[in-house]
Amino acid sequence: MPPRPTRASVKRFVRRQVMRAAYRADLHRPLDPNLAVYGAYWNRGVACNPAAIHAKARQLAPHIRGVWAVSSRHRDRMPPGVPYVIEGSRPYWRAMATATYLVNNSSFPGGFTKRPGQRYLQTHHGTPLKTMGLDQRAYPALARKADFAKILAHVGQWDFSLSANPHSTEIWDRVYPAPSDGPAYEHLDLGYPRNDVYFTATAEDIAKIRAELGIREGRTALLYAPTHRDYREGFVPDLDPEHLARELGPDYVVLVRAHYFYGRSAGLAKAPTGRVLDVTAHPRIEELCLAADALITDYSSLTFDYACLDRPIVVHAPDWDAYRTTRGTYFDLLSGRPGDTPGTVTTTPDELVEAFRTGEWRSPASAALRTAFRERFCPYDDGHAAERVVRRFFGVPFAPRGR
Repeated sequence: MPPRPTRASVKRFVRRQVMRAAYRADLHRPLDPNLAVYGAYWNRGVACNPAAIHAKARQLAPHIRGVWAVSSRHRDRMPPGVPYVIEGSRPYWRAMATATYLVNNSSFPGGFTKRPGQRYLQTHHGTPLKTMGLDQRAYPALARKADFAKILAHVGQWDFSLSANPHSTEIWDRVYPAPSDGPAYEHLDLGYPRNDVYFTATAEDIAKIRAELGIREGRTALLYAPTHRDYREGFVPDLDPEHLARELGPDYVVLVRAHYFYGRSAGLAKAPTGRVLDVTAHPRIEELCLAADALITDYSSLTFDYACLDRPIVVHAPDWDAYRTTRGTYFDLLSGRPGDTPGTVTTTPDELVEAFRTGEWRSPASAALRTAFRERFCPYDDGHAAERVVRRFFGVPFAPRGR
């Protein structure tokens, strides 16, 4: 005999039914031509491309009221003064039913019915090195977790898909195909709005960020930001940040940023040297990049964004074969070929330390690789991507020349 439902579970079920009924009624309301709903990372708060678009829209299209969809678990992340609705609440469903504009870098959890007249911009949240969308069907560990019918249904809601480079456009077009029985979405090859700050931040802005993080003047800051592994549980870094900081000496500080899947802490023991900072909870990864003199990463899409800064990138990838086998990749990041590899590559802790001790991390050879990488993956990023996206998506005309 199945267990009897608890009072709490019955209450949640009834509430969901009431919310859905109210939502179905709201679908008959007229669309609000001045309402936009934003979401990022499955309703984790204000971040990424949607955040940059929202900020620029407030300047260029102040008549558009922007509201953020946020999970109740992440409401504490919301900056003061930014309007939001809690996922699953009555205001959330009403906003989803009546907003003319929808902007997200992932999807709106809970499902919604896209109405005629609504415009949905999918911004994505990185350049794909690892396999995405329908390409994941070739990898059993991924395919077991994915609902490909749901993915295709979500793609069928898009009106626009944002790209940071031609590589992304090619991949999105293949792995997220438009439905055969509906209109195709439009690719917007306009660059990533979240990267604008790398071109507009001043020396004073960067100094302020470094001071707030506690980076003393004259220190070299290394940002260690590895990505998620599908074949691992929890955050298991492939290097010991404290050992790295100790080997490099007092002139270096290591900032550790765990992937957002792992929560708001990297779970590191208190570093006795004080030269390792856990910055996982910092609300803006862009600020961490601005503060860092170099990036140490592996297969993270942050690599493509950081390249905009034209600062050294070290790829530390001891598990490349395992990652490529279980997840699949679109090119060989470790090949050393111009355009594929962004800088120095290391596969052991000793190699990583040596790369910094010898200066290889900022050598002319490393810089040449970074230049070719930037040319391939950052061709549209110039500090004005958010403006281009806002004008295209919200229909804001460009000012006449000379004004």
